[in-house]
Amino acid sequence: MSPATAAALETEEHQALRAAVAALGQRYGREYHARVTREGGHPDELWADAAKLGYLGVNLPEEYGGGGGGIAELSIVLEELGAAGCPLLMMVVSPAICGTVIARFGTDAQKRAWLPGLADGSRTMAFGITEPDAGSNSHRITTTARREGDTWVLTGRKVFISGVDIADATLIVGRTEDARTGTLKPCLFIVPRDAPGFTRSPIDMELQAAEKQFELVLEDVRLPADALVGDEDAGLLQLFAGLNPERIMTAAFAIGMGRFALARAVDYARTRQVWKEPIGAHQAIAHPLAAAHIDLELARLMMQKAARLYDLGDDAAAGEAANMAKYAAAEACVKAVDQAVHTLGGNGLTREYGLASLVTASRVSRIAPVSREMILNFVSHQTLGLPRSY
Repeated sequence: MSPATAAALETEEHQALRAAVAALGQRYGREYHARVTREGGHPDELWADAAKLGYLGVNLPEEYGGGGGGIAELSIVLEELGAAGCPLLMMVVSPAICGTVIARFGTDAQKRAWLPGLADGSRTMAFGITEPDAGSNSHRITTTARREGDTWVLTGRKVFISGVDIADATLIVGRTEDARTGTLKPCLFIVPRDAPGFTRSPIDMELQAAEKQFELVLEDVRLPADALVGDEDAGLLQLFAGLNPERIMTAAFAIGMGRFALARAVDYARTRQVWKEPIGAHQAIAHPLAAAHIDLELARLMMQKAARLYDLGDDAAAGEAANMAKYAAAEACVKAVDQAVHTLGGNGLTREYGLASLVTASRVSRIAPVSREMILNFVSHQTLGLPRSY
């Protein structure tokens, strides 16, 4: 981000945060992230340092050990770590989704139990919403929760749930029956990792990442009454309190990745000489890189708008902007990575430059946590007022 752009859109505190996180990211970098992934480990050292500096909980309330900021600040942290080549995917899940939901809707006891640990990085929480047969249709979720006396009993399956192996608990989206209407409504439950009947199986992914993906099975998992987060009747309000930050943070993840790839390509184009001048002097190289930079800058503007609306409490406007930001960032990321690899040619496919693995990774932002087609559906229906086809 240029100084002029930053000065116009971000406070001095935001600029200082961005610079400090960038410095942390540079101390670790892509090589660290790649090594941890190859060894099948987790970026524990980076996670611990980010936590010690207060970055992981920057969005959580001060009274529980957080920074008292919002998603705007947390998205800066993730973007800058991504731009340094060492993004922390669990930031999207643990402090952004789970921490936000508990901070907004949790009981005092739930806040005391979870927020300090989420803020200082000593505890992590996964988020379970996706199901094998539901896809992007959250209304088809079949994981159910029924009351039995003063307990809840959960039954169902989840897929593509990140980081369950390292999480202390998973915030599970289930559905309960409305006593008045008989219809099913979404509710959120904190399920400890060692709860009887709660099992996980790793999904064999072609994409190599430090954060593993799992299928979860909940077979008559019994939970105490206080496992329910928030009001049983709040339904979608509580769910989207977590999903909108998820989309904003996914945008930050994608923008950071795109910036990393673009920086590698620009450095290469400045120095790689095949003819008389460095290849960056040729417009066939320079213009696509410039266009990729423009797309990333535009995506960041929408991400900043979405984060600001969310932090101001305008959930409806934030929902629209968060979806647009996620869409724009994913498209910009894919284009930036593709152009970076193309700029380096054969070198773009070598481990030395760290770009080839991003070809697959960048496409994840187009798919998860919601596909670009579903975002276009959302905008066409909710913003443009066009009729549904489903």
